[in-house]
Amino acid sequence: MRPLQLSLGVALLMVAGVLACEASAADLTAPLAYAPPALGVGLISELRGGVLAHNPAGRENGSADVNLELLFVKPIQPANPVMAFLVPRIHLGTTINTVGDTSSVYAGFTWTYDFTDKLFAEVSAGAGFHNGKTSRFVPADRISLGCSPLFRESASLGYRFSPNWSVMATVEHMSNAGLCHDNPGITNYGVRVGYVF
Repeated sequence: MRPLQLSLGVALLMVAGVLACEASAADLTAPLAYAPPALGVGLISELRGGVLAHNPAGRENGSADVNLELLFVKPIQPANPVMAFLVPRIHLGTTINTVGDTSSVYAGFTWTYDFTDKLFAEVSAGAGFHNGKTSRFVPADRISLGCSPLFRESASLGYRFSPNWSVMATVEHMSNAGLCHDNPGITNYGVRVGYVF
């Protein structure tokens, strides 16, 4: 196993351990007096950054990506956690490969569900533009993504250390849903830290 993948694996296990401890300490079925986490000021809600393993299960594996993401405030903040989940935040972000393989910029919507004031889960959906290969014939160490832009989805499981700081295990995926000649997709895994302004 490569050192980068080992380091990311250990980090993901640590995050999973913290989340498991939090989940066992709280009765997730008990009704909570819902109080949303820190919401941000102005238009900006949160800034996130982290390191992702670049497509470890396919071509272009063996390198790392730097991920940066900006989330904007919700237009409304319902008092019920289920209703609050249904109102997304708009996000803008980039995933930059550190060795010159496929990088991307993306935008979309993020939905967050708070299990407790500390434990949360997220899903996002949108689109991304990339600088990767799109032709049918590419070098053996590169991936052909068929076209650009692509659909982009992500999922995260996170833990808030304070109203402002959080850490999350994240998986992101980009593909063309079969709309172009090739559709292998690209999937990155890693850990990110968030700061609510």
